[in-house]
Amino acid sequence: MAEIKAAILSHDADIRLVDVSHELAPGDIRAAQYLLGRAWRRFPPGAVHLVVVDPGVGSARRAIAVHHQRHFFTGPDNGVLTAVLDDAEVVELRIPPNAAPTFHGRDVFAPAAARLAKGEGLAGLGPELATPVRLPLPTARRENGVVQGEVIYVDRFGTLVANIPGDWVQGATAIDVSGKAVGALRRTFADVEPGSLVGFVGSDGLLEIAVRDGSAARRLGVGVGAEVRVQ
Repeated sequence: MAEIKAAILSHDADIRLVDVSHELAPGDIRAAQYLLGRAWRRFPPGAVHLVVVDPGVGSARRAIAVHHQRHFFTGPDNGVLTAVLDDAEVVELRIPPNAAPTFHGRDVFAPAAARLAKGEGLAGLGPELATPVRLPLPTARRENGVVQGEVIYVDRFGTLVANIPGDWVQGATAIDVSGKAVGALRRTFADVEPGSLVGFVGSDGLLEIAVRDGSAARRLGVGVGAEVRVQ
């Protein structure tokens, strides 16, 4: 990470850098996609977002830059930028001949991000790309009073984030994860005793399942992909 920051600052030492997360499992494209989808809207217009979750670095996978709703993004074309591809302008980044095949974060994405931060448009970074890779997160469904979804992210506290919108579960009387009962929907952690399971609508507007002062992932023995049902 230090070398990536150095590559950016070598273009302009006044660029402000903000770290979003270094806690993802190596190569976890879906987790990175989820976190980017949450975070990018909170930044001011004109912000440049650099994503380096790139298990295919050095392979035939493309490198891209994206302009979406007055924000810019650079990263690998592996689906990690799916959340910002609709109605977006996308170009394929040119790979410099001296770029290390194992460190495109430093040698490809960072220089492109710096150029964007200094006001350069996408056109100068590479040719237009009409078919970037998309890796949409799974969606929940509703039928006969039952909502069915799945865990799409587990945070460092062991909280399970489901792909179920909060407005689908208001007044829910029963939540279960992989057949294990969680209970009725609550407002926040403090609504249950320490050590108890709790389901609530998180700050991103999605259903979350946690253990107060503990880990729901560990308690329930589940992770990403676990079935979540709500009545």
